[in-house]
Amino acid sequence: MSVATERVAGGVLEERRARAGERLATCEQLFHIYRLAGQEVVSLQGVDLAVDRGEMVALLGPSGSGKSTLLSILGGLERPSAGRVLVEGQDLAKLPETALTAFRRRRVGFVWQVPARNLLPHASAADNLELPMTLARLPATRRRRRARVLLGAVDLDGVGGKQVRALSGGEQQRLAVAVALANNPPLLLADEPTSQLDRANVARVVEILHTAREELGTTVVVVTHDPEVADRMDRTVTIRDGRVGAEGRAGVEHAVVGPTGSLHLPAHALEVLPPGARAVVEVEGDRVVLRPVDAGPAGGAGGAGGAGGAGGGASPGHAMDQERR
Repeated sequence: MSVATERVAGGVLEERRARAGERLATCEQLFHIYRLAGQEVVSLQGVDLAVDRGEMVALLGPSGSGKSTLLSILGGLERPSAGRVLVEGQDLAKLPETALTAFRRRRVGFVWQVPARNLLPHASAADNLELPMTLARLPATRRRRRARVLLGAVDLDGVGGKQVRALSGGEQQRLAVAVALANNPPLLLADEPTSQLDRANVARVVEILHTAREELGTTVVVVTHDPEVADRMDRTVTIRDGRVGAEGRAGVEHAVVGPTGSLHLPAHALEVLPPGARAVVEVEGDRVVLRPVDAGPAGGAGGAGGAGGAGGGASPGHAMDQERR
């Protein structure tokens, strides 16, 4: 089914296609600090991220790494403690609350992991779809027409009058994506949208996201732990310890050097250089080589302060090369 039959007036799709590849969102040195049990917790530590128009990006990383916080900041739901977040040229950190509310209503759509955060359970599917359009002051005739088209686009024809609580989990999440697209926002943010679905519904939700990109020009950023979802995105960005640790395209992951020179090693490299290991860093032409150092007794010749620690203990057979990018 197609959602292109009900577009926002004014040639929005054509404009978005013409601007595909331009920068839509930029995060610059984002920090986010919150208090938990009287202690300050740093969830983001200098994140730099760029998302282009029409791009589909998956945010990966372990639980607690800062992915969902980054998504919330991109959507104007939270403000960074420091740094800038620009979406369509607007610095969200500096917008007053009234302007930020208008931004969330018209310029971004949200899909959350739990259906209860996406939908009103006692309202009908059609009413859920019309609510964001009502808040955006779309005329009633247009709201109803667009609601019918969106229901068809997510394979929910004929359920517009049903209460949300009567729908299956897969139907609710497909409806949630339709609700997020109701006002045809340029940016769709989804936080673990498939984590509670079976494989058939996972594939259908991902297909709907692709349809939104192809037929509406929507830019999509998804937080996920699902390899199937990540593989269907144009690019993956891995967040580790509140920082961007790696980026991937076409199944190839690249380590990202942080602003202070920090580098998150991939799991297979940690088999050679486990946490706490020492290495000699050498530049050989266009390569940076990390050579593990055989550790000696603490404080001895092979210890951190030993004179020979950086030289003779290196093990060329265990060198790990990284291409400069």
